[in-house]
Amino acid sequence: MLTFTYEARDPSTGQKIKSSLEADNEQAAAKLIRDQGYAPLEIKLKQEGGQGLGKLVSRVKTKDKIIFSRQLSTLINAGLPLVQSLRSVQEQTTNKNFSVIINKIIADVESGTSFSATLAKHPDIFNQVYISLIAAGEASGTLDQALERIALQQEKDAEIISKVRGAMVYPLIVIVVMIGVVTFMLVSVLPQVQNLYKGIPGAQLPILTRALLVVSNAIIQWWWLLIILIIGGGFATSKWARTLGGKRVIDKAKMHFPAIGPLFMKLYMARFARTATTLVASGVPLIQVLEITAKAIDNFYIEASLRGAIEKVKGGKSLSSALEKDPNFLPLVPNMLKIGEQSGAIETMLAKTADYFEKEVDNEVKTISTIIEPLLMVLIGGMALIIVAAVLLPIYSLVGKDVIH
Repeated sequence: MLTFTYEARDPSTGQKIKSSLEADNEQAAAKLIRDQGYAPLEIKLKQEGGQGLGKLVSRVKTKDKIIFSRQLSTLINAGLPLVQSLRSVQEQTTNKNFSVIINKIIADVESGTSFSATLAKHPDIFNQVYISLIAAGEASGTLDQALERIALQQEKDAEIISKVRGAMVYPLIVIVVMIGVVTFMLVSVLPQVQNLYKGIPGAQLPILTRALLVVSNAIIQWWWLLIILIIGGGFATSKWARTLGGKRVIDKAKMHFPAIGPLFMKLYMARFARTATTLVASGVPLIQVLEITAKAIDNFYIEASLRGAIEKVKGGKSLSSALEKDPNFLPLVPNMLKIGEQSGAIETMLAKTADYFEKEVDNEVKTISTIIEPLLMVLIGGMALIIVAAVLLPIYSLVGKDVIH
C-alpha cells in the first residue's frame, strides 16, 4: 500500500479538505475519496523525507532489478496476466522506492501502453538493453524467457563488476589508512621531538626530521586550506570526468595503464560478449544488437569501434571482418565470431567468449591482488621506517652527546 496526500471538495459545503490515505495506486485513492462523498481535486504520492521521484530512482539497486525480473518471469511463465504478475511482484518488493516505480508501470500498462514503452519512461532504472529485450520478448510472445535472460545477464554483469571493484577498493582503503596514520605521526609525535630539542645549546635536528617538520607545520597551520583543496580537487575531477574530454582520457587510461589495462580490456570483452549473447538469443537484429551493446560497454573507444563496425556490416561485411585487427578488441573476439558465423552458431560462440573472458577477469583480479599485497607491504614498511627514523634519530643523537640524563 502507498500513501497519498490529496485535496478534495465537499460538495455539500463547498469546503476544501486536505488529508492523506493509503491505496494501491492513484486510481484506487480517487475511488476511496469519492466513496467518502468528496470530489478529488489533486492527488499526490507522498514521498518519505520530502524526496522527489527523481531522487528515489537512484536508490533502486541491481539486486532489486534482478529479483523483479526473475519473479516476473516465473509468474508470467505460470500463466498469470502481466498486470496481475506486476501487482504480485510489487507486493513482495521490500524496496519502497522501487514499489513506487512498479506502481506507475502498472498504471501505464493498464492504460494500454506496452510493457517495453512503459519501462522506457524510467531510463534511470531500466537501460536500453533491458528495454530492447522486453520489446523482443513481447514481439515473439516469449516475455518470460526474455525476463529470465535479463536476470542472468544482470547477475553476470554485477558479479564481474563486483570482482573488479573489490580489486580496486582494497589498496585504496590501505592507502587511506596509511595516510591517516602518517598524518597523525606528523602532527602529534614529531612536534614533541622538536620541543625536546628546544633550549639545548648546539643541538640540531637531523635533516630527515627537519624536512618532515616542514610538512608537519604546513599541515598544522594550513589544514583548513588542505581540506578545501582536497574537496575542491575531488569535485573538479568529478566534473571533468563527466565531460567528453575527461571520459576519453579516463577510458584510454583504463585500457592501456600498466597492470589494470589487461583487466579492463577483458572486462569490456566479457561485457560485449555477454550483452550480445543475451540480445541475439532474444531475436534482436544484429545492427540493433551492436547499437545497444555500444552503449552498454561504457567505453568511448570501444563504442567508436562498434559504431564503425555497424557501418561496415551495413555495407555487407561480416561482423568478424568488421572487428578484425581493431586495436580496441582482443583478437579472440573476431576469431570466435568468425567460427560462429561459419557454423551458424553465433549465439553459442558469443556465450563461450563471454564465459572465457569472465574467467580471465577473475584470474586477472587474483593476479593483481597477489602483486598489490607485497607492494603495499613494502610501501607501508618504507613509510613506517621514515617516520620511525625521523623520531628516533634525534633521540639517539642526544643520547650520543650525553645530553639526556
